[in-house]
Amino acid sequence: MSTIDETNKSQIDQDAKISIEQSSPNLIDVLLGQKEHKVVDSETMILETQKRIWGALKQGYEYTGITDESEKFLRKNVFSKFDIIVLYVDLVGSTTMTLELPEDKLAIIISSFALEMASVITLHGGYVLKFVGDAVIGYFVASENPLLAADNAVSCAKSMLTVIQKGINPILNQYDYPDLMVKIGVDFGQSIVVRYGSNPDASPVDLMGPAMNIASKIQSLAKPNQILIGDDVYHRLHPSSQSSFKEIVWRNNEWKYRSRLTGKIYPVYEYGG
Repeated sequence: MSTIDETNKSQIDQDAKISIEQSSPNLIDVLLGQKEHKVVDSETMILETQKRIWGALKQGYEYTGITDESEKFLRKNVFSKFDIIVLYVDLVGSTTMTLELPEDKLAIIISSFALEMASVITLHGGYVLKFVGDAVIGYFVASENPLLAADNAVSCAKSMLTVIQKGINPILNQYDYPDLMVKIGVDFGQSIVVRYGSNPDASPVDLMGPAMNIASKIQSLAKPNQILIGDDVYHRLHPSSQSSFKEIVWRNNEWKYRSRLTGKIYPVYEYGG
């Protein structure tokens, strides 16, 4: 994977230093702190990512302005049912990195990766449900406009790959750290908001439903840097977006989930660019 040249690196370093020294609100930090969102262009996302990753590796940059909008939303809607699109993004090869990198650098890389993925979810109108090890789970409420939610979720997945490949990895390459790769799984379905306990303010809240489980299973079968989506997401995409996906033909019975509606093997599609 290519690295940024010395001129670009110097410019990124200088921009990051200025940003940190001025302590001015970071674009993504500001957007993470509010539900209103605006999807920025990929070049802006890449540059902002490079600034933050540089700052994290060099000067201990910490992400600010992250408020738990998901928890607020879930607590307001305990025991309510919603159509949602679930997105799982999981870091590939973290075990190898654990053996090769110092603990402090490993912690910075994994935490920065997780928060960068969270920022992409937020920028595309989604909620960050939780961080699970080196995976991030996001969801997009689809009850009112499932077509828009499907488009946002798929666009989010594509942006994640762009941010990793063009934003994070070029910075890591400068310091001889390995490239990051991910597996992404996306599915649609109805989920219910659950609360584990009677305290409305402190008891844990979560989402429960088939889409949560199937998105996880789909993600587990993805190859590095591959996006897989379930049939219920595929059929909610615009035809122009559908053309970028093709159905996977399972040859070794590795996928056995059957649709509850048809009883047939639930189709899964891979993104082909």
